[in-house]
Parts: sequence; C-alpha cells; structure tokens
Amino acid sequence: NPKNLVYIVDDDPDDRQIILDAFLENNTKMDYVFIENGDELMKTLAECEESDFPSLILLDLNMPGMLGMQALKEIKNNSRYNHIPTIVLTTSTLQTDRSSSYSLGANCFLSKPPSYTELVSLTNAIAKLWFNV
Repeated sequence: NPKNLVYIVDDDPDDRQIILDAFLENNTKMDYVFIENGDELMKTLAECEESDFPSLILLDLNMPGMLGMQALKEIKNNSRYNHIPTIVLTTSTLQTDRSSSYSLGANCFLSKPPSYTELVSLTNAIAKLWFNV
C-alpha cells in the first residue's frame, strides 16, 4: 500500500506518541492512526474501505479489553484483512508470546527497546522493510 498508513495500536498514549516520534525522527513519510485497543482496531478495520486499509499494523499485546493476541488472531483469520502486515510490538520478551504471535500469523515480533535511541533504530528498520524507503 503506497500511502504508508500505520495503525499504532497500544493502550498507553505515551507509548503511541513515542513510537510515532521515533518514526518521524527518521523522516519517515507516513500517515498514522492511533488506536487504543483490540476492540477499537477490529471496529476500525470493519468500517474501513479496502482502499483505506493500513499499510502496516503495529500491535501491542497487553491491552484492556480484547488482547493483542486475540486481535491478531481475528485479523489473520479474516480474508478481508489477513494480507495486512502486522507487527507485534510489545514489552513482552516471553518466548511463548513470540511463538504464539508467529503461529497466529504475525509478520514480525519485536520487543519494545529500553531506550528511545534504540526505538528510533527499530522504526527506521521497520520503515525500510515495510515502506521501501
């Protein structure tokens, strides 16, 4: 999807903003939508025209309401959405979360780095890989 629209799905408003800031620090040409939880993500996708689907979903796992893992499962089991690249970006470092994410169809599983500098590097790599920049 050439418009580089990213859904940043995280219940923590500070995390959403920091992730966006890290992308922008790399001069990444992108649009974004902040989404607070899995329920809101699924509602947004259901109401979205296919031409307006995001280029990429960054999905946290631990959120109130529908957990990220359940949202991932619903995305990847729905033929309307399952083509949308979905990266799990979480504080979790558990091997079980990594394995489960990949078995449900995540395109990538990344643990949130401890420093902003590392997050800038991580978002730069994401942009290069997924946006062909």
